Amino acid sequence: MTPPGILAVFGHPDDESLVAGGVLARHAAAGARTTVVTATWAPGTRRADELADAVRALGAEPPQMLGYADDRAPDSAPGRPRWCDVPLEEAVARVVAAIRAARPEIVLTHDAYGGLTGHPDHRRTHQVTLLAAAAAGLGDLHPEAGEPWQPGAVYLATHPDSAVADLGPLMTRVRKSVLAVPREQVSAVVDVRPWLDRKWAAILAHRSQVERERPLPGILARLPAATRHRIIGTEYYLRVGLTPATPPLTELTA
Repeated sequence: MTPPGILAVFGHPDDESLVAGGVLARHAAAGARTTVVTATWAPGTRRADELADAVRALGAEPPQMLGYADDRAPDSAPGRPRWCDVPLEEAVARVVAAIRAARPEIVLTHDAYGGLTGHPDHRRTHQVTLLAAAAAGLGDLHPEAGEPWQPGAVYLATHPDSAVADLGPLMTRVRKSVLAVPREQVSAVVDVRPWLDRKWAAILAHRSQVERERPLPGILARLPAATRHRIIGTEYYLRVGLTPATPPLTELTA
């Protein structure tokens, strides 16, 4: 049985590989349509080529780049606004169009923290994607973006506090924050070790990040293989349901 199709919306090139590479590889290998949308960096920049190589390693479709500027790298999209400065309606409409074109059953994005580091581009992507996933099924919203399509759920890539023992000290050592959710809030724990070769190849494809010590790909590349596999061999997600209850509820329930 083919697993559900996925559209993953992340802030930067490398986010897709680091936090969801195993799931993306798993679904792509099983024949599901698997699409990656990246908010920042423009086609033709150095990280665009790396992203294309990473997504190819995962087996997904060629990535879609929205082409806005990284909050901390003005050269990421010369002449374009920062992703965090884009008017909300414009940003939502771009992601709605991607959802309606791909027609996925599942949408993936960052959690409300913006992942471990709380990067503002990640938080913005989380907010925009949640709005877009709800709007995509409503034909009167953004009619120019294509025929309505309602994904069944949004999954938020996250890290529980019980799973950062290896990574947390490494992040703080390079002055990065470590933001983790309570373990009991996690909806899905996915063992991605069978797809670890693809996931690691995708991370390594982000060469500009691997060669530096501070970005997460560079941190992982300098670890013993056993420690690295322990860190990236499991992925964690929070689920946000979008489809209506059947039959409709007669009262609100948790």
